[in-house]
Amino acid sequence: MRRTRILTAVLALAAGLLAGGPPALAAGAPEPATALAADTYTWKNARVDGGGFVPGIVFNRSEKNLAYARTDIGGAYRWQESTKTWTPLLDSVGWDDWGHTGVVSLASDSADPDRVYAAVGTYTNDWDPGNGAVLRSTDRGASWKKADLPFKLGGNMPGRGMGERLAVDPHDNDVLYLGAPSGHGLWRSTDAGATWSEVTSFPNPGNYVQDPSDTSGYASDNQGITWVTFDESTGSGGTATKTVYVGVADKENAVYRSTDAGATWQRIAGQPTGYLAHKGVLDADNGYLYLAYSDTGGPYDGGKGRLYRYATATGTWTDISPVAEADTYYGFSGLTVDRQNPGTVMATAYSSWWPDTQIFRSRDSGGSWTQAWSYTSYPDRENRYTMDVSSSPWLTWGANPSPPEQTPKLGWMTEALEIDPFDPDRMMYGTGATIYGTENLTRWDSGSKFTITPMVRGLEETAVNDLASPPSGAPLLSALGDIGGFRHTDLTKVPSMMFTQPNFTSTTSLDFAESNPDTVVRAGNLDSGPHIAFSTDNGANWFAGTDPSGVSGGGTVAAAADGSRFVWSPQGAGVHHATGFGTSWSASAGIPSGAVVESDRVDPKTFYGFKSGKFYVSTDGGATFTASPATGLPSGDSVRFKALPGARGDVWLAGGSGDGPYGLWHSTDAGATFTKLANVGEADTVGFGKAAPGASYQTLFTSAEIGGVRGIFRSTDKGATWTRVNDDAHQWGWTGAAITGDPRVYGRVYVATNGRGIVYGDTSDTGGGTDPGPGPDPGPSGACEVTYRITNEWPDGFQAEVRLTNTGSAPWNGWTLNWSFTDGQKVTQFWNASHTQTGSAVTVRNTDWNGTVAPGSSAAFGFTGSRTGANAQPAAFALGDRACAVR
Repeated sequence: MRRTRILTAVLALAAGLLAGGPPALAAGAPEPATALAADTYTWKNARVDGGGFVPGIVFNRSEKNLAYARTDIGGAYRWQESTKTWTPLLDSVGWDDWGHTGVVSLASDSADPDRVYAAVGTYTNDWDPGNGAVLRSTDRGASWKKADLPFKLGGNMPGRGMGERLAVDPHDNDVLYLGAPSGHGLWRSTDAGATWSEVTSFPNPGNYVQDPSDTSGYASDNQGITWVTFDESTGSGGTATKTVYVGVADKENAVYRSTDAGATWQRIAGQPTGYLAHKGVLDADNGYLYLAYSDTGGPYDGGKGRLYRYATATGTWTDISPVAEADTYYGFSGLTVDRQNPGTVMATAYSSWWPDTQIFRSRDSGGSWTQAWSYTSYPDRENRYTMDVSSSPWLTWGANPSPPEQTPKLGWMTEALEIDPFDPDRMMYGTGATIYGTENLTRWDSGSKFTITPMVRGLEETAVNDLASPPSGAPLLSALGDIGGFRHTDLTKVPSMMFTQPNFTSTTSLDFAESNPDTVVRAGNLDSGPHIAFSTDNGANWFAGTDPSGVSGGGTVAAAADGSRFVWSPQGAGVHHATGFGTSWSASAGIPSGAVVESDRVDPKTFYGFKSGKFYVSTDGGATFTASPATGLPSGDSVRFKALPGARGDVWLAGGSGDGPYGLWHSTDAGATFTKLANVGEADTVGFGKAAPGASYQTLFTSAEIGGVRGIFRSTDKGATWTRVNDDAHQWGWTGAAITGDPRVYGRVYVATNGRGIVYGDTSDTGGGTDPGPGPDPGPSGACEVTYRITNEWPDGFQAEVRLTNTGSAPWNGWTLNWSFTDGQKVTQFWNASHTQTGSAVTVRNTDWNGTVAPGSSAAFGFTGSRTGANAQPAAFALGDRACAVR
């Protein structure tokens, strides 16, 4: 797991981002105007619970149970105390802004708990084409406004576990500071995050880089300003806090202070050198600034570290490290103070990979320490805790390690550590795979054991590389970055274990035999060992295959329709084929190395490949391939294609880039010729699901741009017409890796995200039928039904979703819905429709893509609003002048 999030980034980029996905987007020739229908879908995650690095956890200091978590590529979350779950807050980030799913810092306003801020941006090099931004919310993340920055931020860059880089002045909450990377210095806002300017008086933009020789710019970027901490004892309500501390990625000059509200800054005298200050946490009650130091920026590396305490009144520095420097083989990062008992401090040895991470606790301001585990007689160890991972059993990794290593581990990459400021018994900490926590922490001090459990439900952070939904057996098989993949027999439950034997660090591709779905193959990455595995029981159990010479990575793999043979295109070696389960591979002729491979879903001897604009076909089981004469296909390698089950030679191909052919192509002659769909502007994935009732052709799904709108689309008539099935509140950034329908459930679609896990949607269109085309324009007539649902409430605001259903017999081509509030509510933000409000009266009109609503179909939209007291649902709704039934 040392390389987990780097692998996720590289795999996603290799799969499309660098080769023509979002970074390469450009204006191309517009497709013909397309009238789009819309359907109302319910979206959920196929539960994994966690699966990625959580570098930051932030508790609000003035409101109990208000907490946030940030992830490096999967957005931000808010804690829901009533359900002990996390609610995602950045699912509205769209395709063009995919980098804003990387959150480098979070800040919760203690003066006004409704305000929360997120500094977003995934990479500071050219992997992310867009600049960073600061998002601000006045409704706890239910909706956001954006302030663009003139530089990039690095939510998935080295050093991302340091922080927090974003901070709100506790006394003048219109003032915020942001520490920037790449030499851009310290930035400040004086209008609650709406605008930002550089603090030109700040003297040091940092100079530490992880690896100056890295030509990609990933490890060679200056990690910059790493944290900002206010001394709340030096201010009062409405006046900016006078004393501010700032951490800098500079081993000789790591901590600066201002005592005049940021006008001037000085390096603090006497500070330790030779280390980076990962965290700076202030105990204002006792006048101590605690600092966690490491010799590197993390989150993977770190070989030495120290803990220091700085007395703010006297300027005295004290080394309070729990072990001698010579005994450290790790750096310190996680750092927290018990706000109910400020002399209690905790810290983590974040980079102690083997045998485990370590957590330290002091009850006398660092004078003495105890630790979460210690050796009795090596290799035996005694733990102060017990771990219960029954809610996420895969966290054991199916391992059986030798002492002193244990499973499950206490953690790794433990840079986030927080004691609940209102409850000394509750602590949470982030790892490379989950959030762990306890609700009986003070047992540590009494000598009895406290219990650690995953506190991560609702936070789904896997990067998805491939998906498959077989016609029998488990409904979903997944190929994931970092944790390999899962066999979901129940989408609502966490699987007991990821794929093992072998356990790939990341699975890059998987396939099943269409007529024999018990036969499954997967390919992936592994530091040492085979890169391919097979299953004969639908993915429940696995055995390793044998690699041909030169294999360095998983690549893509395809299973014959009957499971009798396989074609594999691994990294580091050319395309190969094998009869049986890969004990002996032979090189395939006529196809270039690195080609994407797939199988025909009917003919077991027919396989397909694509590379650099050319489509390849094999009719002898993958032994030889012939280049198709088809022209006009995408010239790059950002292409995904699939063959339709049940029809030999029926192939759909999606992909391209803005500087060349880009879209969706269809072949019915095994790739000899392709026809480009004129109504699809851009497409990046394609998949198939159960045919609609009455339809003879399987349902198509794609992540695409159609009619000028980016989204997830469905067609039940071979692509003649399309229905957008997601909405602006459910976009999930980049969704270009994989998509598939479910062959057993009409309308169900599984969507791969790059950091928000496996998202699946179910349609409200239970009647099926073909998707509505443009149709006549009779106006909004006929019967209607409205479902109005409040999805979230807070003291002075709320969020609601509305579904408008055509219960008549004629289609609508444009609609207007009216209602009146009864409790003085005011709309503050709308999505998937436009609105006006006069007094209590609200008028909502369709957008250009959801105005066409067929009989039995629905249009859905949502909004946030403000309120001063009660929040009653509107009593009546009208479509034009016709009253709608209220459900």
